[in-house]
Amino acid sequence: MTAPIPRDIPEIPAIPGIPVLFPSHVPATAVVAPTPRRPAAMFRLLVALVAAAAVTVELVLGSPLRTLSHFAIQSNILLALVFALSARLAWFARRPLPSTLTGATLLYAVTNGLVYHLLLANEGSSYALPGVLTGTATAPTGWHAITTQVLHTVTPIAALLDWLLLTPSGHLHLRQATTWLLYPLTYLAFTLARGEYLVPGAPARYLYPFLDVARHGYKSVLGNALLIGLAIYALAILLVVLDHARPNPLRHRAHHAPKTGFRLQPPVG
Repeated sequence: MTAPIPRDIPEIPAIPGIPVLFPSHVPATAVVAPTPRRPAAMFRLLVALVAAAAVTVELVLGSPLRTLSHFAIQSNILLALVFALSARLAWFARRPLPSTLTGATLLYAVTNGLVYHLLLANEGSSYALPGVLTGTATAPTGWHAITTQVLHTVTPIAALLDWLLLTPSGHLHLRQATTWLLYPLTYLAFTLARGEYLVPGAPARYLYPFLDVARHGYKSVLGNALLIGLAIYALAILLVVLDHARPNPLRHRAHHAPKTGFRLQPPVG
């Protein structure tokens, strides 16, 4: 038979050298709830709606397949989706989107604006094509004139303003720059494959003059693509460097937060 278990078990003495931990109580004032960023959310939602409206007008006025093949249209669709989701996260004080995604959206928007104004809308450029969305060498008119400016000027500037004034600094990294080049490379392959698929003489067979194989040949086109690719990579590195050098627009909020001894993260969104 086993020995009966005693009712009163003596307390085991504490092991010397090991500190005794006592429960600590955190005051309610030390817990700061995430703050919704309503102005940032409304600005991003407005930009998303403007970009989506401009894309919709172009789809209605032109050929949907040809319209969707433009870099400007694709980059603005991405911008509209990312800004709409970012607006929701900022409104409800949720964790922001990954910087890899938001940085790529910013890079493509700025690239879209620079290519249009430096190469396509520049009268001194040998690749000038002001009516790139309609495939005409003359400046667009009517609704096309409005949507062209919105998609190539307004949304890139809005993306820059959101990054400079509403986004915490120091979140972009150099290792992301190579990843951001995957979409431009994919778009180049798509554009060349599309031109080969369409019959010679088809309207807007090559959407951009600097990628027109029928006129310039593959050697010149690939040379142009290489130069533009290097420029995009340099722009990506510049954005990363500036992101770490610019002041944090949200830092003043952390300075006004109560000092509790805990490290408070900047507002989300």
